[in-house]
Amino acid sequence: MRPARSAAARTRCTVESLASITNTREQAMVVVLVVIVAILVILAIALIVSYNRFVKQRNLIQESWRQIDVELHRRYDLIPNLVETVRAFAAHERHVFEEVARLRTQAVNVQGASPEQRAAAEGELSGALRQLMISVEAYPQLQSNQNFLNLQRELTDTEDRIAAGRRFYNANVGDYNTRIEAFPSNLIAGGFKFEKAGYFEVQDETVRAVPQVSFGTVGSVTGEQVPPQPQPGAPSSGQIQPEMPGGNQQPQVGQQPGFGQQPGVGGPPAGTPGPQDGQPPFTGGN
Repeated sequence: MRPARSAAARTRCTVESLASITNTREQAMVVVLVVIVAILVILAIALIVSYNRFVKQRNLIQESWRQIDVELHRRYDLIPNLVETVRAFAAHERHVFEEVARLRTQAVNVQGASPEQRAAAEGELSGALRQLMISVEAYPQLQSNQNFLNLQRELTDTEDRIAAGRRFYNANVGDYNTRIEAFPSNLIAGGFKFEKAGYFEVQDETVRAVPQVSFGTVGSVTGEQVPPQPQPGAPSSGQIQPEMPGGNQQPQVGQQPGFGQQPGVGGPPAGTPGPQDGQPPFTGGN
């Protein structure tokens, strides 16, 4: 009986050991599955958040571009009125008017193009407008015209709003393009076909030019003429230097006139002694 009981006990222990091992494995598998599911959930959440952020940035870029487009259309509407006002005072500046009209039409026709092409067309139009304003400086009566001043003020305000919108748009494009190139967001961008956006940059070299300042002379700027410095021995400005006939200097007081020269009118004859103390001076009478 004892051998049979010991065998049964050993069998029961073996079965319990196998059951505990099975339970341990099942628990380990459950933990692994929980970890995998948690990782997948985290990745899914990160994927959704990153995708939604891409969509939000793309929509923000489109909205900022629409704001620029509104201001560009406003400038298109102001240009014909400005040109007609200037034409009434400066009719012979015909080539400037034609160039502005041509570039305005060109800018209107590329509205559906990329921001780079729009920027190139707008840069040429801005250069033509700048040339028009330079031509206006030769007509003082036009600069005092109230209609022209109002149009010029509105055009300047529109240009300022375009510049502010361009900075906002380019900042959003920079953040968006950086996320497309950076890891791991570039994986999501490639998987969902998010493409890089184009910048709206100024192509006008006169706007990009940096003013050059010369420190050779205090207060001098490149292009500014420095007033001439007086030469040593030269008469200073504001003083009148009488020119003597013949270029000779007047004789000093007490100096005898040279040979062949006449004494001054009203002066004492040559060789006349000076007045003594208490005597009146010689007046030329007898």
